[in-house]
Amino acid sequence: MLSALQPAHVATRAAERRRHQRMKVMLLGRYMLPNRMEYPCQTVDISPGGLNLVAPAKAAPGDRVIVYLEHLGRIEGIAVRTTMEGFAMTITATSRKREKFTAQLTWLANREELGLPEDRRHERIVPRNPRTILTFDDGSERVVRIIDISLSGAAFSSDENWPMNTSVRIGATPARIVRRFDGGYAAEFRFPLSADLLDENLEL
Repeated sequence: MLSALQPAHVATRAAERRRHQRMKVMLLGRYMLPNRMEYPCQTVDISPGGLNLVAPAKAAPGDRVIVYLEHLGRIEGIAVRTTMEGFAMTITATSRKREKFTAQLTWLANREELGLPEDRRHERIVPRNPRTILTFDDGSERVVRIIDISLSGAAFSSDENWPMNTSVRIGATPARIVRRFDGGYAAEFRFPLSADLLDENLEL
């Protein structure tokens, strides 16, 4: 009886895997396992429902995994199987976040064909409350005005002189200063923000 049911079970799993089209998108990132250890990773392919990672430490099926990917931000899900290179996982997301994720994923898969400039990879928004606290490693703080925010970083106004690659926290978000411009600085977040957080009410 068990052997007779097995093909239907396999077919169901295969159909489930085919629900979302997988795109060959290679992105770098980091992931955290249930033991709270972090490791570097690279995507092999991604769909709105799951992703396949090259990963040095393999998650066991059923493990909850948190992944931070460049351009896409924070992704949560459950490991479903191990592979020769790492593991595959499903993606757990609200419908709103999944819609944003799908749009961003489509853009990434087609960016070369579309010829879009790299610095436009993330939507930039102006927060409703632009004032925030910039905190340095020595604990010192400055009040700054956010000019705009994207998933990968923020621009803020300041007349002070800080060196490039200075580590800071913009509000509670770890970042580093990567560029100076007339009247301010651009900072890159240590981990990209989650797509469902990016709106004008965001408080870093």
